[in-house]
Order: sequence, then structure tokens, then C-alpha cells
Amino acid sequence: MKKTIFRLLSTALIAGFIACTPKSEQTATEELRIDFEKYTLENGLNVVLHHDKSDPIVSVAIMYHVGSNRETPGRTGFAHLFEHMLFQESENVPQDQFFKKIQDAGGTLNGGTWNDGTVYYEVVPKNALEMVLWLESDRMGFLINTVTEAAFINQQEVVQNEKRQRVDNRPYGHTSYVISKNIFPEGHPYNWQVIGELVDLQNATVEDVKEFYHNFYGPNNATLVIAGDCYTEQSKQLVEKYFGEIKRGNEVSELEVQNVTLPESKRLFHEDNFATAPQLNMVWPAVEQYNKDAYALDFLAEILSEGKKAQLYKVLVKEKNFTSDTYAWNDAREIAGMFRIMITANQGIPLDSVEQGIHEAFALLEETGVSDRDVERIKASQETDFYNSISSILGKSFQLAQYNVFAGTPEFIEKEIANIKAVTKEDVMAVYEKYIKDKPYVITSFVPKEQPGLAASESERAHVVEEQITENTDQEIADAGETEIEKTPSNIDRSVEPEKGPDPTLHIPEQWTTTLDNGMDIYGIRQTELPLVQFSIILDGGHLLDDFNKIGVANLMTDIMMEGTKNKTPEELEEEIDLLGANINMYTGSQSITITANSLSRNFEKTLELVEEILLKPRWDEEEFKLIKTKTVNQIKRNAGNPSTVARNVYSKLLYGEEHMLGFDTYGTEEQVNEITIDDLKSFYDRNYSPTVARFHIAGNVSKDRVLTALESLNTNWPSKDVVIPGYALPDAPDKARLYFVDFPDAKQSVINIGYLALERTHEDYFPATVMNYKLGGSFSGNVNLILREEKGYTYGARTYFRGTKIPGPFTASSSVRTNTTIESVKIFKEEMEKYREGVSEDDLEFTKNALIKSNARKFETLWSLIGMLQTRSAYNFPEDYIKNEEEIIRNMTLEQHKALAQKYITPDKMIYFVAGDAATQFEQFKNTGFEDVILLDKNGREVEVPVEIEVLK
Repeated sequence: MKKTIFRLLSTALIAGFIACTPKSEQTATEELRIDFEKYTLENGLNVVLHHDKSDPIVSVAIMYHVGSNRETPGRTGFAHLFEHMLFQESENVPQDQFFKKIQDAGGTLNGGTWNDGTVYYEVVPKNALEMVLWLESDRMGFLINTVTEAAFINQQEVVQNEKRQRVDNRPYGHTSYVISKNIFPEGHPYNWQVIGELVDLQNATVEDVKEFYHNFYGPNNATLVIAGDCYTEQSKQLVEKYFGEIKRGNEVSELEVQNVTLPESKRLFHEDNFATAPQLNMVWPAVEQYNKDAYALDFLAEILSEGKKAQLYKVLVKEKNFTSDTYAWNDAREIAGMFRIMITANQGIPLDSVEQGIHEAFALLEETGVSDRDVERIKASQETDFYNSISSILGKSFQLAQYNVFAGTPEFIEKEIANIKAVTKEDVMAVYEKYIKDKPYVITSFVPKEQPGLAASESERAHVVEEQITENTDQEIADAGETEIEKTPSNIDRSVEPEKGPDPTLHIPEQWTTTLDNGMDIYGIRQTELPLVQFSIILDGGHLLDDFNKIGVANLMTDIMMEGTKNKTPEELEEEIDLLGANINMYTGSQSITITANSLSRNFEKTLELVEEILLKPRWDEEEFKLIKTKTVNQIKRNAGNPSTVARNVYSKLLYGEEHMLGFDTYGTEEQVNEITIDDLKSFYDRNYSPTVARFHIAGNVSKDRVLTALESLNTNWPSKDVVIPGYALPDAPDKARLYFVDFPDAKQSVINIGYLALERTHEDYFPATVMNYKLGGSFSGNVNLILREEKGYTYGARTYFRGTKIPGPFTASSSVRTNTTIESVKIFKEEMEKYREGVSEDDLEFTKNALIKSNARKFETLWSLIGMLQTRSAYNFPEDYIKNEEEIIRNMTLEQHKALAQKYITPDKMIYFVAGDAATQFEQFKNTGFEDVILLDKNGREVEVPVEIEVLK
């Protein structure tokens, strides 16, 4: 859980920010200026404009200086709940039209609330800027008259479902709640969670929401940022037109810093319904953001927990084998902060031992101290992190807004950089002495059910409120009739949506390709906006190359290969990467193995040299191999307690069957992993690592000639050989609708997956089918989401999608729903799919075409998106302009074609229906509801008998 020191950055002249890089590695630093203009309207709205003509898109972000820290006890969760309300309707924008209008313009939008603020944003093609300002101004100044009881109750349910999904129905979900309640005193603005207390959410009223709006949602409490391809003078005129007449709101006073102290340590435990291993958190009071000590605490967290040199790693992982991962971070917020260490122990390890190990790590820190090199390697990563953070116009918008709201000016970045560069090893040890050493802390032990003995000693049971499962009852709402909404007076006709200008023309970036002598295909795009490079090497095969008797070898391969090389110990390799400010990762997927790297342009060659060394000179470190196996086994055990992960794995097994490798988890089983030897990995490497199945992709500020020169060594030193990727027979398609259920006792939500194996990515119907699916469930405005979330309030979100590769992949309809709405939700999915087979309206098809075609303007903005396009091309041998060809498919689709595709590929009577949830209350309801079979499975997908207690409860 690496916590980037740049929080949500800003902009300014970034020069000489590599003072930390060893002199032998320094080159001329690229200068980057992101010009912006800031001014304030008469009503107090702060406006920041940034013109970036390199993008045919614009980003609009509005950040309000109101988060959960403005709430009061008994009325928590309002800031987040109100964020949801702003997406409903306003006086001139009808119900559920915010999402639809932005998507219809080819854009994307969302919002977010945290302890200190709330942000709303849109990214759209530049011709839709005026429409976005019309939308945002309407909900800033022309919203509150539309807040009805019906809309409010719906969003209450949506937010409660978000809490169930993110907190109640996952391992360790209540940890932050317990920590906040005990480190911050009663009444402190951080004593409660952003999501709020369930009882407060249930008791909130429409009048409460209106009061919150009047108190905090005035223009004088907000910053508006427009960034992208927009002419500054034109933007000023539009801002004045739409926002200038909005009345100034109530004055919002600045919050005072309220850092806390603990008179003594507090020790708490909780038996977690979903945890399979114990987790310990130790948390110390610290300081607010931008405090000088906050920067040094950031460094302390990384030195303690990140990498092989970290004291927590050396003691808890290497020496004692208590855990596989160590995490520490400094959480500096607007008015207070805390320093946190989190350790998820290996199964069965007492947390007393972990606590003692943490104190031993502190003793090691005191003994060895912090070196200049430790501080240098952390600073080295910050320049790359900074450029990555501004690689999109949305990132730039967030940074400009964040600093303006919380530091008073976007120019604060210059001081922030100076503060980071000023951190010394003495500062790091000083904050350790001041805030951590021998200081009281809150310690929480979250242990599996019925294993309280694993908790740290002398711990008291934490107060955790868990929702009880009850029968579903839809709330009755009095019919208000066709009451006309009272309109707020305006100087302009806000009922008329602004005209959008001409749609931007599709400009596919220039690409280059070649093939090395050893057979590796190369794909590249030069993008010169930032001094960054992103590249990847993908080797076909991955999990498909596993042996059924030893599933998991492919997964372990990518872990062991990052643990040093023939020439470098694991610690030395890690330090080399850190000092370059680079990121190198390697992972195994179901059908490929991928190496990714990200670095500054000037460090491209040295980063590639390290990737080559990792790829061609594995170390095969036996000690690290043991640790990797332990980590993998721990993860397998933890996954068994996560309903979403179990649902994904069992659903895959039902789709692909027992004789296809994709029916099995990439990790393998605990027994299989324990039997794997390092010789198995060496054999896998010798058979399957070859440039003949490899593809190299690069995007960034580097020329083709420079790339090919850098690749000469890999071309020479990596000889080609044949690799055989096995094929597997697919199971017969379902002939009936069957329902399968995995039991998670007392689950607060049910995870639903419905589908069947449909198409491979290269099938002629694949892309047309994805177009056809869009209005069913391909976006927020899809039918299933509008009903299950917006109308019923059963879920936080519902989607449908096709997902094919070289192998046929599934069509899936999925959601996590409130437990007591499980059967109703399954029925709604089935009914909506049946309706969809009968065709869509002309308006729905036009909406689909607009959303998909116009959104292509956003496809080429970041290095990540460019790499994704190149990887798609190389995987399926698509032409350079394949996106243009896909546009033609969208543009030419008719209602008849749409209906024919739906009838061919949306077949609800011949699908697998899968549910992971509380069997005691939900399983028996599915009997006699039209399914051929209703089958109870264990967490490995094996059929089991229905327990007597479930039969009795029916």
C-alpha cells in the first residue's frame, strides 16, 4: 500500500527535481511549465483555467470544501449522500439525465467524497464544454427545489448498498471504523467514516439534505477548474454566463487544526465474519497535511515498510515468517493526521507475536538509523510519480483544485516540492522519536470468527454495528402527483440545452512496428508531452501453460523473477530500480505473462537494461522462493473468505468446466502450491520463455531509433525457440437455465453472476455484440443499472458485458445486491434480458452510437491508453486503424441488426445463474422459480448436500 508523497498535486515549473539522483546518473532535467490562470467571480467562485491544446478533450472539475468533517454526530454520511443526490436531477435537467447527457456527448463523469472535500468531474470532447458548464451550474445553483422524498429514499438505499459492498461484505471492512472511533475523541470531525453510520443514513430526512446544501454548496465554497483544449477567453465568458448569477452561499468558516493525543494505548479486537487470517493495525496520532513533520512521516512510513531494506520486512517477513507483506503510511488530512502500520498475519499467527515483532523492527531502525541513500531513493521516485500524476487533463484538474481549496493557491506545488526536497535523514528519525517511539497507540486485532485467542492480549471487544438480514419491504412513498417544480429565476433560458459544436475528428496516433531478428514484434508510439516512457513485454501463454497436476507454476514464475538476478541480490535489484525512479512489475494472467515498466525518458535505457537482466538472468533464489510460496498460500486462504473472489473463481469453473485450464484459479490450490519446486519453475522458464511468443510495446517521449538501439542487446541475447501453447476443448453450452449457490453465512450482500461462454475477440460478431450490449448494461445508463440501482435501490451498480480473448469468453450480467433482494434481482436481470431481445428504440440506438463513437476522442490521452491500444493490436493482429473500422461498425448498425444480435447472444433461458450469499435466508427461495436445477456448491465449486438447517428455514 505505497502511499505517494504527492497527494493530489498541482502545477508549476518543475526543474531540478532530481537533485536526489546519484550524480553519475544525472542528465539535463526537462523543464515543464503548465500555465494556468486563476480568478474569482463576484459570488466567490474560484476559477482556474489551464489551456492544453495537445488534447482534443476538456476536463471540468468542481471541488467543494466540504467533506465528512463538516458533519455532526448523529447526522453522519451526509456529505457523501449529498454527492449522490447531485447526480439525480436539477431544475432544468431531468431525472437520470446527468450521466446520459455526458455519455451521449462521448464523455465520462463521476464524483467523490472524502473526509475533507467533495469533487465532481467530467471529461468530454471539447465541443461539449458549454453543455458541461450548463449541467454543473444547474446543480450548483438550481437543484434544491427538485430534491424529492422518492429520489432521496432511493439514494439512501444506494449509499447503504455501497456500504454493504465496500465495508460490511468484505474481510476487515470495519477496521477503519474501529480505528477512527478510538483514536479521535467523540465529536472530533474524523471520529466517523465518510460513508456514515447506517442508523444515521436510515434516519436522514429531505430537510436534513436541504440544510446541508444551503450550508455548504454555495459558489463561494468551491473551486472550478477547466483544463484541456479550450480557449481561455471563451471559457471565461461561459463561466460568467452560467455561474456568475448564482447567489453567494452561506459563509463557511475554516476548520481549526485539531490534532489529537492519546493518554494511553487502546487495545481492541473484533471477530470478522469474512476473515480467514488475523490482521493487526497499530495507529499513532500524527499531524495535519502540509505540516513540515508530515513530509518526514511519509518518508518514515516508506523506509519502515517498503522493500527488502525495510525494518518491518526484515523482522516480520524474512526473520520470523509472520506475514508476507508489510504496510505503513502516514495519513495526513486537513485538520489532523495519523500514522498507521497494518500487518495481515499468516494463518494462525498470534497477533501478540506480530506486535512484538513491530517493536523489534523499531529497535532495528534505532540501531541502523536512516541513510542518505534511503532518503535519496524515495525522492528519486517522486519526479516520476509527479509526471505520472499529470499525464491526463483530469489529473491536472484535480491537482489545481486540490491545492487551491486546501492551500489557497495552485502555486503551492512549488512549496510542496521544496518541502519534500528538504527532508533529511535527521528529520525522519526526529519524527520517529516525536510521534512513534514509546508513544501510546490504538491497536486493533481483527481475527476470524471463533478465534479470539489470536487477538493481541488485553484487548477489549470493539463495538461494531452489523446489519441484520430481514425480509425485503419496499418503502411506501406518498404520491405527490404531478407537482410542478418551482423554478429559480435566471437571466438566461436554462431549460434549453446548449448546442454542441462539430464533433472532433478521429485522429489515430502515428504508430510504428517492426520485428527483431529473434522474432519479437515491436509496436511503438512517440508522445512528447511529458518526459515519460511506458513499455511492456507480453509473453503469450501464461496460466494456459500450467500443468493440471501443478497449477500455479506460471503464477509463481513472475514472483520469483522479480527477486534478484544472477548479478544482483533481491535488495540490490530493488534499490537499482528505486534510484532510477522507475517502476517495474511482472504478473501472470490467464493467457499471458506481462512485464511493465514506467520511467523518465532520460532513464529509459537503464530501465530497459534492468528489464532485460530480470528476463534473461533469473536468480532462482531458494530463500525467496519459500517466502513467495508462503505468500501465495496465504492469499489463497484469504481469498476463500472474500465473496467476490470466490464468486469469480466458481463462476469461471462453471463456465469452462474441469477440463479447461481457465476453469481453475491462476494461484492453484494450497496443496498444489506446496508441492511446486524451484525446478518446476526452471523447467517452465526453459520451455516457455521465448521472443517468438513475445510482443514489445512502448509509448512516450522516445524516438523509434532510440528504442531499437536500446533493444539491440535483447535481440542478440535472447535466442528464439518454439513454444507450444496447449488448446483445450470447451464444454457444451448450457441447454437450460440452472442456478448455483455458494453459501456465505450472514452475508450482507449477494454476488450475482449470470452468463455463458459466448465469443472470442476475433469473431466477426464480437465487436457488434459489445455495441448491442451497451444499452442493456454497458454503462451507468444501461437498463439493468437504471432499474436495480436508480429505481429499486437494490445495488450500488449492475452491468452486463462480453469479454473475449483468443479463446471464447463469457457474456456476463453481474451485480452485488442487498441480501434480502437476491431473488428479485435475479428475476429483474432475467426479465430485462428477455425484453432486450425484442429490440431497442431509435433513441436508444442513437445514444449508443454517440456514446461509443464520440468517446474515442478520449482514447489516446495517456501513455497507459496508448499502450493498451498497442497491446490490443499485437494480441489480435489488428490493423493500425482498427478503431476507425470499429467506428464504422457502430455508425452503420441498424435496429434490425441490433435485434438480431440480441436474439442470437442474449439468451437468458440458456445461461448459468450463480449466487454467492447467505444460503440460510436465500437458497430455498429459488426452488420452483423456473430453473432446471438449483444446486448448492462449496467454495471450490463442488456440489454439496443442502444442510438440514437450511431445509428447515425454508
